[in-house]
Amino acid sequence: MVLCCLLYKKLRYSSSRIRSLVKLSSKASFSTSNPRATQVMVRDALNSAMDEEMERDERVFLLGEEVAMYDGAYKVSRGLWKKYGDKRVIDTPITEIGFAGIAVGAAMAGLRPICEFMTFNFSMQAIDHIINSAAKTFYMSAGKINVPMVFRGPNGAASGVAAQHSQCFASWYANCPGLKVISPYSSEDCKGLLKSAIRDPDPVVFLENELLYGVAFEMSDEAKSKDFVLPIGKAKIEKSGQHISLVAHSKAVGLAWKQLKNYQAVALSV
Repeated sequence: MVLCCLLYKKLRYSSSRIRSLVKLSSKASFSTSNPRATQVMVRDALNSAMDEEMERDERVFLLGEEVAMYDGAYKVSRGLWKKYGDKRVIDTPITEIGFAGIAVGAAMAGLRPICEFMTFNFSMQAIDHIINSAAKTFYMSAGKINVPMVFRGPNGAASGVAAQHSQCFASWYANCPGLKVISPYSSEDCKGLLKSAIRDPDPVVFLENELLYGVAFEMSDEAKSKDFVLPIGKAKIEKSGQHISLVAHSKAVGLAWKQLKNYQAVALSV
C-alpha cells in the first residue's frame, strides 16, 4: 500500500528509502504497545458497576429518592430505570427511615439492595436501621441471617450545599461493628470496590464525594471488564517512597498528590 501510494504521487524515493517506509508501516500495523487508558468520569464508573451487577444478579436492585425517572440527583443511575424497570429501580418518598428499613428487610429476605442516600447527612434519619438492624443482625442471629446490601451516596465536603449537606461520616460508620466502610477516590477504584460491595454478604457503607462525580480518571482495559473487582479492606499504594507516608481517603487523595511537589523540593521520597 505504501509503494502504490508513492508511485501514484510520482515521488522520487530510492529503493532503499521505500523499503524502510514499508518496514515502518509494518511495525505500526502490528504494534504490541499497550493502548492508552480511557478517561472515565466517577459517576460513569459507578453507573457501570451497578449496571453490570444488576445484569449479573437479578436479586440486585436500587432504591432511593429520584433514582429512577430522574436518573438520580447526580445522574449516577442514568439509564438504569429504562433498562430494568420499576421493580428493580425504585423511586421512594422523601423518608430515609422508610426506604432504608425496606432495604434492610429485603436484604434479610435474600435480596441485594443498593440503598442510595441523596447525601449521607440524611442517613441520620435512618441511623437505627443502619446501626441496629443492618450491622448487628448477622451476629445476633448467630450467623444465620446475612444482610447483603450497600448504603451509598455522596459524603463529606461539597460545593454550595450548606453545612447540613457537607459533613463526613466516615469515622462514624467505621466505628460501628458489623459495617464495612469504603471511601474511594478514582474511577477505577469506585467501579471495582462498588462491585465488590454489591457482592459482599455483609452490609457495606459506600461513601462517594459530590465534587468527584464529574472528575475523569484513567481506567485500564482490565477495569472495563465485567469481571473486574477490587478487594475490600486492602489499602491501595498510589506511589511508593522511603521517607514519609501520606495516608488519605476519598477526595483527600488528590490533595495528597498535590503535596508531593513540596516534598520533592526538599529531596524527600514520599
